Amino acid sequence: MRRVIIGGTNSGCGKTTVTCAVLAAMKNRGLNVSAFKCGPDYIDPMFHRKVIGVDSHNLDSFFFSRDTLLHLLDEYGKDSDISVIEGVMGFYDGTCGSAHSVSEMTETPAVIVIDCKGMSDSMGAVMSGFLHYRPNSIAGFIFNRLPEKLIPLAEKLCCELETEYFGCLPKNSFTVESRHLGLVTADEISDIQERLAGLGELAEKYIAIDKLASITDSPLPSFEAPVIPRFQSAPAIAAARDSALCFIYPENMELLEKMGCNIRYFSPLTDSKVPDADGLILCGGYPELYADKLSANISMTESIRSCISGGMPTIAECGGFMYLHDRLTDKNGSSYPMAGVIHGEVFPTSRLQRFGYITMKAEKDGLLCKKGKAIRAHEFHYWDSSDCGSSFTAEKSDGRAWKCCHCSDSLYAGFPHINFYSDTVIAENFVRACISYGERNGQDTKDSPCR
Repeated sequence: MRRVIIGGTNSGCGKTTVTCAVLAAMKNRGLNVSAFKCGPDYIDPMFHRKVIGVDSHNLDSFFFSRDTLLHLLDEYGKDSDISVIEGVMGFYDGTCGSAHSVSEMTETPAVIVIDCKGMSDSMGAVMSGFLHYRPNSIAGFIFNRLPEKLIPLAEKLCCELETEYFGCLPKNSFTVESRHLGLVTADEISDIQERLAGLGELAEKYIAIDKLASITDSPLPSFEAPVIPRFQSAPAIAAARDSALCFIYPENMELLEKMGCNIRYFSPLTDSKVPDADGLILCGGYPELYADKLSANISMTESIRSCISGGMPTIAECGGFMYLHDRLTDKNGSSYPMAGVIHGEVFPTSRLQRFGYITMKAEKDGLLCKKGKAIRAHEFHYWDSSDCGSSFTAEKSDGRAWKCCHCSDSLYAGFPHINFYSDTVIAENFVRACISYGERNGQDTKDSPCR
């Protein structure tokens, strides 16, 4: 399996820009490319999808065991000519969730992106530090925002440090704006295809695509694939997906489909009600940017409230959790009625709240797990709630802990995001609850249209 990790020296160094440029150039050459993202990020994979036309998947070494991580890389990359894996933060950042750890687990060579703005010979010091900081599989470097006149210097430094020069990306106009949760999403950029095409042309000219594409063809290390049960009764799951609620792991949905579920996507912004279903998923996103439209769609908020009050098994994460509140205040101070399931309000804050990986321990039996069960999760949000819940105790690796989430036999709602592949039993419990709900309500929704 040919594969490469495009890592970086730090967040904001241009990993996503370089990765999209490389993906575009490879696709233009007719290569069948698969894309992955290290860590829990939702937005970068959206850009990957815009380039290659199919879903990009997360490889998260905090969420996943080594076997599961290798299984996902194999499953979504085995039929490709090459798998391109974008790193997270700086190459070594994140310890057990770092791009370095993914590189080591999968035996994948890494190419490090350096932002060269304001540097010349100091590039060599940065390169030497990354090459020698700890054992690694760094194959070479790509130099972002490198003036053409410094290309000979970059090549010379690579030669002196006995590493590969994989090219550069000059300063260009195809940049992507940022906001409080990182990049704007790909669907929000009107000329996204033109920008990506421009990046592909730059990559073809300045980046050694042939060298990247042939960096390795060694087989993956051996692994044991997770055992996925398939249920005979196929429940229908209504899953929100639109501009407001768009942060969803495709592997979560695909795992549910492997278990026999029928996924019915709908838009809380534009649809009038939840599709006929046995379960409901409200994923994360940017509800604060669409609060007026979400609030104005009263038939949908009434439908959501009716489904949940009627016992429909429901998972609501981060943005979906915010949507369930009585009210949501946007960054301008305007307050809007929401679905009215969680009796409280969500409001903006000036900084990230409880950011990063956590392990949650259940304080009571609930939809996803029994009391005492530990679940790995991730938080990333600027908005906060007057009632975050107390059904779980969240703990970070440094010992900090707090209460979070609302849960019952039919509801999980909270800021933390969950990946089902961190423990497939979580998904099994949700599917079983959906099957039971359908049986209790005498529903036969298999052939109902998705509305």
